Amino acid sequence: MNRGLLLRFENLVQLHSTCQLRALSSRKVCGAQWKPMELSAYPMGSLLLHPQLWPKHRLISAALSQCRHLATKEETKKKKKKIPLTRGEVEIRQKMTVEELARAMGKDIDHIYEVLLYTDINLDSVEPDSILHEDHIKMIVQKSGMKYKSAKLKEEKERKNTDAVKRPPADPAVLTPRPPVVTILGHVDHGKTTLLDSLRKTQVASMEAGGITQHIGAFIVHMPSGEKITFLDTPGHAAFSAMRARGTNVTDIVILVVAAEDGVMQQTIESIQHAKNAGVPLILAINKCDKPEADPERVKKELLAHDVVCEEFGGDVQAVNISALKGENLMVLAEATVALAEMLELKADATGLVEGTIIESRKDKGKGPLTTAIIQRGTLRKGCVLVAGKTWAKVRFLFDENGKAVDAASPGMPVEIMGWKECPSAGDEILEVESEEVVAWRTYVEQQEKMKKDLEVIEAKQKEHRLEYEKKQQKLAHLTWRQRKAVLYKANKHLMFSRPKERTEMDENTLSLIVKGDVDGSVEAILNILDSYDCEDECKLDIIYFGIGDISENDISLAEAFNGVIFGFSVKANESIKKLADKKGIKIKLHNIIYKLIEDLKDELNSRLPPTVVETTIGEASVLDTFSVTVGKNKIPVAGCRVHKGLLDRKMKFKLIRNRDVIWKGCLSSLKHHKDDVQVIKTGMDCGLSLDKNLEFSIGDEMICYEEKEVQQTTSWDPGF
Repeated sequence: MNRGLLLRFENLVQLHSTCQLRALSSRKVCGAQWKPMELSAYPMGSLLLHPQLWPKHRLISAALSQCRHLATKEETKKKKKKIPLTRGEVEIRQKMTVEELARAMGKDIDHIYEVLLYTDINLDSVEPDSILHEDHIKMIVQKSGMKYKSAKLKEEKERKNTDAVKRPPADPAVLTPRPPVVTILGHVDHGKTTLLDSLRKTQVASMEAGGITQHIGAFIVHMPSGEKITFLDTPGHAAFSAMRARGTNVTDIVILVVAAEDGVMQQTIESIQHAKNAGVPLILAINKCDKPEADPERVKKELLAHDVVCEEFGGDVQAVNISALKGENLMVLAEATVALAEMLELKADATGLVEGTIIESRKDKGKGPLTTAIIQRGTLRKGCVLVAGKTWAKVRFLFDENGKAVDAASPGMPVEIMGWKECPSAGDEILEVESEEVVAWRTYVEQQEKMKKDLEVIEAKQKEHRLEYEKKQQKLAHLTWRQRKAVLYKANKHLMFSRPKERTEMDENTLSLIVKGDVDGSVEAILNILDSYDCEDECKLDIIYFGIGDISENDISLAEAFNGVIFGFSVKANESIKKLADKKGIKIKLHNIIYKLIEDLKDELNSRLPPTVVETTIGEASVLDTFSVTVGKNKIPVAGCRVHKGLLDRKMKFKLIRNRDVIWKGCLSSLKHHKDDVQVIKTGMDCGLSLDKNLEFSIGDEMICYEEKEVQQTTSWDPGF
């Protein structure tokens, strides 16, 4: 080739490269739009004809300078400060992202991805800000030749204890008499509420649901002599044993009501035990003594077997025969109660910070959370700040047992408190405080205790998984390091490249659950119900995760991996979480009532059960005669039948029964009545029919016309709701 042409071609290529580099530099450095460059005062043609006019060293220098500029920008990313490689322990914590773990290990993100190749994690869904499971974090650290240690909670030492406690015992000089708190106990339908109804001249018993008390009622009865008695009416039904126990824990005296005609019953014995556990003295009220079959002496003798000894038998228990319905001897019972209270010398400190106990708790649509409480120390007034359990209240209003507003509540007085942020639990202790910081501290302490317990469980599980892993590694001990990696990679490769839903298709008859609750108690209650599940042969129930808090993105990812369903109790899922769940086809079921959550769970279990085919008989016919007809060259067996029940429909399915055995199932090839093809034969009519199979009939055979329907199965699990 001509040397001149080669020189021109070389200059042209160099010029083109330089123009591109300068234009690129101009756009990135200056941010200006690209424009044609004026390289020289010489025209383009003369430059090509005279390559010596463009100094070669300048051309190379310009090109290299531009290359250095582009390379420098890439290098600035690599020059970021890296944490030096940790040869000792790596401090890890829960919910670390890929980027955070790489930084803690002194590695780059690609190293983390490399290790994750040997797990069942889908790398397509892993981003630098993706949160890793704790088991995967530990595995990554171990496979990188390092050790891990859990990060310590420094906040635990720094946080100040702001909990509230009861005051020391008061000085006897400041104590003043208070009304006795009396609890009425006894078996259901022995007349406890009727007794109180007669004492306060109201009709409470007639308003109770089903005629029995279903909550603790607290109120004051004013005696003619001027004394006051605070009564607590507790349920007698067996289901309310815990409520009766709470009643005895705040009481001074127990009145044990026993029906004279029934004697000692199951809840009577239980009530005696509650009183003994609380160390509370008893007064025996033998009710319904006006009935002809009443036998008070038998009741007293039966109670001897339970260490309840009346005064006439040398004991210290006062016994009063009464009739609550007719109001007989009620004042005698009230005087006996006042006399016992005077012997006990019941006094309390009405000054200082308030202390009390919650008897019952409920929600009112207009008033919000309400609690009935017994004040045991101090005087409660509007504006006081109270704490009970993990909630608090700034008292807005106080109500007596009749719903009337009161200004203050002194010791021994039952009162309804309005102003709670949330409903506390019945039996919780009430303390007056300066601010609600106590609640934050109690919540913090509970969380720390739960975290400690969870950590113990996690470590036990990790130890179990580590032993399994070591057993697997021992099987591969004869292989080299690279061979072991290759075997593990091949074993997990099919899982890594398959979608999560494809992995669970083989086990469709399993319901995987993620349970989230507002508090630990809610989750615990749901798990206790799920522990009663005993229908694994119908559908397996697998709880893959449970926790506290609103539905999160991690819950969605976990549900996708196991093709699971998320059940939330008193928690929320924001709009972005709901959209993500819809996109990935994940069900989120939120409930605030526990029995509705269980009903929804049962529906979900039912949907996993395969439908069953149910046969519904349409008609029955008997074979009275058999013959055959010739169609072409074939002889077809025909049965002469009479319908004795229902009807025969040619569209339906039929079965032939001989000696109670089904010998054929299928469809008819023909159905005739007097040589005419018909669709339906009704009861009492004769017909001739042939089958879609050449099968000989016998006189006495039964032809059954039936319809098949698919019916959805329902689980036999009964959680007790």
